Order: sequence, then structure tokens, then C-alpha cells
Amino acid sequence: MTVDEDAKRLAELGYKQELARTWSGFSNFAISFSIISILAGCFTTFYQAWNNGGPVAISWGWPIISIFILIIGLSMSELVSAYPTAGGIYWWAAKLGKPVHGWFTGWLNLVGLIAVTASVDYGCATFLDLTLTQFTAWEPSLLRVFLFFVAILALHALINIYSHRLISLLQNISVWWHVVGAAVVVGILVFLPERHQSASFVFTETINNSGFGDGTSGLPFWFYVLPLGFLLTQYTITGFDACAHVSEETKGAAHSAARGLWQSIFYSAIGGWIVLLAFLFAATDVDAINKGGGQVVAIFNSALDVVPATLILGISTIGQFFCGMSCVTSMSRMTYAFSRDGAVPGWRLWSRVDRNRTPVAAILGGCLAALVITLPALYAPPGTVTPTAFLAVVSIAVIGLYLAFLIPIWLRWRMGDAFVAGPWTLGSKYRVLNLIAIVEIVIISIYFIMPVSPAGVPFSEDFDWKAVNYAPIAVGVVLLGIGLWWTLSARKWFTGPRRNVDEVPAP
Repeated sequence: MTVDEDAKRLAELGYKQELARTWSGFSNFAISFSIISILAGCFTTFYQAWNNGGPVAISWGWPIISIFILIIGLSMSELVSAYPTAGGIYWWAAKLGKPVHGWFTGWLNLVGLIAVTASVDYGCATFLDLTLTQFTAWEPSLLRVFLFFVAILALHALINIYSHRLISLLQNISVWWHVVGAAVVVGILVFLPERHQSASFVFTETINNSGFGDGTSGLPFWFYVLPLGFLLTQYTITGFDACAHVSEETKGAAHSAARGLWQSIFYSAIGGWIVLLAFLFAATDVDAINKGGGQVVAIFNSALDVVPATLILGISTIGQFFCGMSCVTSMSRMTYAFSRDGAVPGWRLWSRVDRNRTPVAAILGGCLAALVITLPALYAPPGTVTPTAFLAVVSIAVIGLYLAFLIPIWLRWRMGDAFVAGPWTLGSKYRVLNLIAIVEIVIISIYFIMPVSPAGVPFSEDFDWKAVNYAPIAVGVVLLGIGLWWTLSARKWFTGPRRNVDEVPAP
């Protein structure tokens, strides 16, 4: 499909070609692959799975949950093929259902994208601090990590503002950094440690450092603690809707965006599993890892000399930097598209593009919001390795994004054979795949609003506000707020996607 044909299809959907359509199909794949980033989530939330289930939550949990996420991705690929717009899932929901569906989907998606940007850049700041600490006598400092976070967020905003073509180039570089970098990490962990764990440990060992339940036996472990460990997989493999958000900048989007979406999940799932297995086989000093809060840095420092351990941390930090850059791109495009349809207060500002056809205000506004929701990370209970606020932001990202995915998938399933598919379609298999996707999203959304430590359980003896998973508060406030806004005002004026083109250009 030529650029003119892409513009024609976009006009049929109601929009002018305002963003520069310069991205290749590979660049489209690259942005979701970079946002998924096995060098980010596999490193930053490894401890969540280690402490909540141990090796089995990783060696078995990762591939099993990945299959469910791939099913979600396949369901979304069919939709982006039919509707390749920057609004992505919000646009799908509004067209497949009613304006109210688009309203809730758009706001959930926007909140999720802001949260995933915040969590990735905070994780990058944490690993930058860990990398530098390998050669310094620094004491742990939440303030220092937060300042790194602010600097990284600002740099990502500047990159996104000043060079559209550079972003596309960096997305492509990011793919190879993730592939080669992951291979180097695996090679180091395979060949340099003096010994490795057994396959029995990697595939059958269970650990419960959560504080919930009585060890690793009984129902509390299998039905509460272990599922909390699955946050590692569910968080890492997310943000793949970026393929849709940059579809208006992608050549041949009806084909390439659909293909890029599911392939980014598939290849990330395989690569991530290999990396995680390398972590587990190198995790020979279990006591040191437990003492280090289950963090991957404890694996590297106990199994390797300081130079290779630092090299791994540096590879991950740079990968996370690429990931955060891609997150800002995706978030800003969603903000631009949702504002273009009048849904965001101050929409005229957020939907404006500069002479380089870049939504500058949307970039700055989204980054500022990401900073604000991460402010609680400045506070944590004494002795905490990672603030609960980080996990809360992670949970907000997962819940916001996946609930936003659920609505259009459900609407497409409900529409049945009346749905007009694009060139990439699931055929009759949509009936089963859509239903599986819906059930999985409902289940994980319930688990990830639950307390992640006993101190975060309301009314418990050891209750501490600093340990509270504020994800249900944040998501609840968002749902209540946009629900009231819809009921009292928006339903009178929000009609869903607004056409800004009158004629469909000839191909």
C-alpha cells in the first residue's frame, strides 16, 4: 500500500493525514518491541515473581501467561488492520459500540500509557543508580533515584519533540540493542559463573517472601501469592498497542501494524523466557538473593565479578532508556488523537502539531502527568529495596491498559460476523480467542489491585500507608471521575471520533 492509499484509508475513517507518514513496517514493529522491552520488565519486576512464587512463577508463569497475552494481541491485530488510526483502541471502541465505550476506553488507555511511561523511566533511573553504585560508595537514596527519573523523563520529552525521524531511527536501533544485548546477557550468565542451579530448582522450586500465607503450601500460596508473581509477565509484555497509535505514521498500516503488534509479543515472549531462565540458572546463592529483596542485581553480584555484573546492568539500563523513549512516543500519540476528538480538557492545545508535525504539547503534558503520579516513590518504609509506589504505578499501567484492551475486544466479539474485517483477520477463530482474552483480562485486573504485602492490608496490625498498593485507589478515582464526568456533562457533547476531512482523496 502506498502513502497515498494510506491517506485515502485514513480519510475514509474521517481524518486528514496530519502526522508525517515516514515509518516502515519494521519501525512500527520496533516501537512495540521496544516498549515491551525484555531488558526492562524482566529486570525491574523480577523480584515480584521471585518473592511471590519463586522460580516456578518465572519458568512456568512466563510462557503460560505469554500465551494468553498473545491471544489478546491477536485479537487486537484484527482490529488495527480494520481501523489503522492513531486513536487505536479508543477509536475501535467508539466505532464498534457507542460514544460511552470510546470515552471509557480512551481514558483508561491514556491513564495506562502515562503510568507505563512513569514506571519504565523510574525503573531506568533505578538501574542507572544501581550501575553507578557498582563503582561508588553511595548509600541507597530514593531522592537520588527520583532525580535521575526526572532527568530521564525530560530527555525523552526533548528527543520526542525535536526529531521525528530520529525517533524512527532509534526505534530500529532499539530492536537490535534488545536482541544483541539480551544475547550478551545470556552469554555472560551461561559461561562466566563457576556453577549453575539444577533444572529441578529452576522448574520446581517455590519461594514465598511475600509475608502472606504459611510458606509455599496451601491454597493462599497457589491462589493468591503465586498469581501476584505473574505481574512480572503481565507488566513486561504490555504497551503493544503502540503499533496502533503510530499507525497514521506507518506505511501500509493495515498490514504492517497488525503484523507488528502480534509479532512484537511473540518474539518478546521467546526472548524474555530465555533471559529469565539464564537468571534462574545463575541464581546459586539463594540466601544472598533473598537478602537483596529478590532483585536481579543480587543474582549478578553473587554469581559474577563486578565488571560483568556491571556490564549486564548497563545493557539493561540502556535498553530501558530506549523503552521509555518509545513509551513517550506512544503516550503522546494517544493524547493527540483523543484530544483531536475533544475528549481531553484543553484539547485544542494537546491536539496541536508544530511545523515538524509533532504534538509537542501532548508530549510535555503526558510527561508531566507521569512525573506527578510517581511522586509517592519518594517515600517508602525503612529497609524497603523498592518503594511500593513503583509496584502501584506498574499495577496502574497493567490495569489501565488491559481494561482498555478489553472493551473493544468484547465489542468485536459481541458484533460477531457483522464486523467488517481489514486485510488481516482471525476469521471464525475470533469467537474463541476474543472470549479467552476477555476472561484473562478480568482475572488479572482483580489480582493486581490486591495488597502486595501484609503491611498494605487495611486495618491490619502492621498497616503502613507507605506499603499500600494505591492502584485500586488511582484506578477507582479515574473510573469514578470519568463516570461522573460522562453522566453529568460529556454524554451531552462527546460523540466519539470527529471527522476532520470532508472528501476522500483519490488514490
